[in-house]
Amino acid sequence: MRVEKSNHFTPKKSLPMALKGNLISDPLHNIIDNINVTSEGYFILLVSRWPHLEFVLFVVILIFYLMTMMDNLFIIILSHLEASLHTPLYFFLSNLSFLDLCYTTSSIPELLVNLCDPEKTIFYAGCMIQLYFVLAWGTTECVLLLVMSYDRYAAVCRPLHYTVLVHPHFCHLLAVASWISDFTNSALHFIFTFWVPLCDHHLVDHFFCEVPALLILSCVDTQANELTILVTSSIFVVTPLFLILTSYDAIIQAVLRMPSTTGLQKVFGTCGAHIMVVFLFFIQAMCIYLQPPTESYQDQGKFIALFYTVVTPSLKLLIYTL
Repeated sequence: MRVEKSNHFTPKKSLPMALKGNLISDPLHNIIDNINVTSEGYFILLVSRWPHLEFVLFVVILIFYLMTMMDNLFIIILSHLEASLHTPLYFFLSNLSFLDLCYTTSSIPELLVNLCDPEKTIFYAGCMIQLYFVLAWGTTECVLLLVMSYDRYAAVCRPLHYTVLVHPHFCHLLAVASWISDFTNSALHFIFTFWVPLCDHHLVDHFFCEVPALLILSCVDTQANELTILVTSSIFVVTPLFLILTSYDAIIQAVLRMPSTTGLQKVFGTCGAHIMVVFLFFIQAMCIYLQPPTESYQDQGKFIALFYTVVTPSLKLLIYTL
């Protein structure tokens, strides 16, 4: 993928050695040879090192994307039309489904286009916009999953006070706070990444634009950016995960004190799906953002990112209907 901003790139620096070595024997080096030397300001997205598999990858990703769209739209529409589902749990679940629609749409359509495009380029402005929204939607999901765990805690551990603790007005405030805080966090990363001078080879070894992948292109020391990622990841990834696990520890203790097995089954039926989504999402998020952005990280990181961008959102309906 290419990005345009010609005055933002620092010339006279060769490819990173790991990337250069791969490109020598990689069929994708033909793409590089065909790029006009005056095309500074574009990023070239190294979608795949196996171009002959790109059609298969296109079909698989398209199928998962359509599944994600249909599943999450179904959850949103059903939660809106069915009066019995007008509860805090399904309000947050609808928010989560809408978030998944936005998250996948911010990256997958561009990825599908690049799988069909031999040059695989993107303008600088388009890359930075994609970076901002991918990060914003992703961190918002972390906080929304935390809010949903609070709802489950109130329902199981404080049932007599549930309507007070999870009042509809308070639910709306929690949802708005989740969106605002995470879009603010994304703006911070956007600004920090925007001002990092990039090298002139323009090669982003990723399926789409993400902060770690762009920092590898930097011609200057990026320790400040890496520290920012570590601190904000601790706030928006590690801290929500810790609080979620704490709430579920309280839920498990409350469940074990229940004399009725019926109540036990009901609680695990409502909480089990949520905890599955939590682990599926947070483990992948930590693998991406709690590792330093090094060249050796790239192959592992980009495929994990592809999995949680393409596959994980499509599994939500299946998990919540188990």
